Amino acid sequence: MADAGTEVRTEITANVWQVRVEVGQAVAEGDELVILESMKMEIPVEAPCAGTVSEIRVQPEDQITEGDVVAVIT
Repeated sequence: MADAGTEVRTEITANVWQVRVEVGQAVAEGDELVILESMKMEIPVEAPCAGTVSEIRVQPEDQITEGDVVAVIT
């Protein structure tokens, strides 16, 4: 059975301001994947583990809610 990867979820409701990575890109734990904007504040969503970005599920200007998956790392 293939590894499903690690789903990276948001902790707040916000707008996606920037997507900082691409599918296939290697990331280290703590690397910024997405920058959210809420109430004029920029909030980074960081990689919880090292690996390769296998999916990006958001794009700039998307509105997301707490718990939404923004990316998957394998």
